[in-house]
Amino acid sequence: MNDNHNNEASIGMTWRVIGIFGGGIAALFVLSLLSLCFGEAKIPAATVLDGLLRRQDVMEHNLLWDIRMPRTVIGILAGAALAAAGALLQTITKNPLAASDTLGINAGAYFMVVLGVVAFPALQQQFPFVLAAAGGLLAALTAYFLSGGRKATPIRLALSGMIVSMVLGAFTTAIHIFKQTETQNLFLWGSGSLIQLDWSGVEYAWPFVIALLGVAMLAGRQFDALELDESTARSLGQRVGLTRAMGLGLSVLLAAIVVSVVGPIGFVGLVAPHLVRLSGIRKHRLLIPASALWGALLITAADLLARMVRSNLGEMPVGAVMAIIGAPWLIWLVLTKMKNISGSGSGQSSMNIGGVALRMRFAPTAISMAALLIVIILVSLSLGGTRIPIAELLGSLVGGGDSSYSVLLNLRLPRTLVAAGGGIALAISGVLIQSAVRNPLADASIIGVTSGAGFGALVVLVALPNLTIFALPFAAIAGGIIAAAFVFFLAWRKSLNPSVLILLGIAVSAIGSAGIQAMIVKASLWNSTALIWLTGTTYGRGWNQFYSMMIFLLILLPVAYYLGRKFDLLAFGDESSVGLGLPVRGTRLWAMIIGVLLAAGAVASVGTIGFLGLMAPHAVRMMIGHHTRRSIILSGLLGGLLLVIADTLGRTIMAPKEIPSGLIIMLIGSPYFLFLMYRSLVRKF
Repeated sequence: MNDNHNNEASIGMTWRVIGIFGGGIAALFVLSLLSLCFGEAKIPAATVLDGLLRRQDVMEHNLLWDIRMPRTVIGILAGAALAAAGALLQTITKNPLAASDTLGINAGAYFMVVLGVVAFPALQQQFPFVLAAAGGLLAALTAYFLSGGRKATPIRLALSGMIVSMVLGAFTTAIHIFKQTETQNLFLWGSGSLIQLDWSGVEYAWPFVIALLGVAMLAGRQFDALELDESTARSLGQRVGLTRAMGLGLSVLLAAIVVSVVGPIGFVGLVAPHLVRLSGIRKHRLLIPASALWGALLITAADLLARMVRSNLGEMPVGAVMAIIGAPWLIWLVLTKMKNISGSGSGQSSMNIGGVALRMRFAPTAISMAALLIVIILVSLSLGGTRIPIAELLGSLVGGGDSSYSVLLNLRLPRTLVAAGGGIALAISGVLIQSAVRNPLADASIIGVTSGAGFGALVVLVALPNLTIFALPFAAIAGGIIAAAFVFFLAWRKSLNPSVLILLGIAVSAIGSAGIQAMIVKASLWNSTALIWLTGTTYGRGWNQFYSMMIFLLILLPVAYYLGRKFDLLAFGDESSVGLGLPVRGTRLWAMIIGVLLAAGAVASVGTIGFLGLMAPHAVRMMIGHHTRRSIILSGLLGGLLLVIADTLGRTIMAPKEIPSGLIIMLIGSPYFLFLMYRSLVRKF
């Protein structure tokens, strides 16, 4: 009986292997032919076949061999490398969400290449692969160790990878803004582009990719052992640490060679290995080539789709298309396949990120911070291209003093007040969202609000440029709310589980970011105010933005303060909160709704400023511990203080050139963000 069962299983596996490889090769062949047909000028299939078999010196055949073929081949190589890297990373980390993009490898490689173009042009020209590999390796190690290494849960690894990617993205954006001329051509490449002008990219990449894939397949048995319990693997004579190091090295090298040629492309390493594993293939000698085959198929399909569905803006970057394909896969994976998504232990849901609260007294602290905010606002108003003496400034504000300063104040005052209001809104938004998801490393950007708002604003900037002034705030608010509503809708069946919310937010953020990248590249917005707005800026803000910001604050802050005691109970965990009589799902939804609306209102006024909603609430928790009502007040004051300081520095330290306020916040917040993850890791382990 057992023999029959084993034979049936063996036959079934054989047919699955034939289906995976045979079906994959057939589909890749068809897609590759279609890829050669489509483009700026369509080439009939008969002409393509004729050109492949009997090349002649005619325009169609030259276009086919010199432009289309290199693009198709580099797509196949890139997809194979990224998918194999994802399969290896999922094995060595024992984490289904591991891939070169979720571990920050792509972001690290991209950052080093951009830095190399500006700081080491000769080195970048000669050894782009070395720089990309160094950046990818550092990013991967950082994300892996910040997540807790082998003890990391899927949610923590995904969050750590996103944090590392955001940090590196902040510094990459800074280079783009300060060195616009040198890095302008990297925007398309930075979105993932397969466009090739000759065979040089293919000639450079293929020996590396083939050799690395060969090594990975030859080491298949060693990687198979990592699927076992570590003590069992060691008892079988396997050198587990060495195998993990080899797997990480192969993954980084595979991803780095792709990034150095075609730029960062996400989700391939997440989707392709899962497709193969769903077929039942587990042995790495089959898993790695099968993943490579289906990764090649995925990128070829994404590139073909990008060329077939051409809009008035032109062809979307393949990286953006792959995000639109891959993000729904991540959503499906989270909702259907990941049962114990948040891991075990209190550390997964604790609002404490390490360190002991200073236990500062609330009233004196609030009074001091309010007074300091007023002082900083006055200092900000006095500084600029034309300095206003403090005495004259105070006189002008109360209706006296030198009237010649009144025009200047009418420009500076609303801008400074908008900065203060935006900082208050973002910081309080962070308090509420962190309470809702029980994670001190969450904010509006983590759950998709920031990218949704940015995408909504760019739709107006690109499609309705004449209505920008009036429509931009409404489009930003609508985009942020739609993104958050989509995340809430999907997570509702999971009782708005905090880990589910974060992972779904990461997926929705990827879709919004893909749309943003595509529009910036295709509408040539890299030198316009659109990119600055997406970084976050208070430049040119007037009374209209101040009034709209105040409407949000006056309506939402009293509601948030009133519900503060209920929000406090969310920190105890779902079971404890229910035992205390709290309607957990409804309370969490209210916290999220208010937080999202505050963030959307802030984005509409000051653009997409990241990290502020993370820094201020955590700093306040270090001062007074966990107390939602007091955190709302103190975090708001601290957020306003930080953004006013950023605005003041931005318009003074490089005057007359302005540095976006959001960029200054990012450069301050990025290292602090990594520090928070480190403190969290130290406390947990």
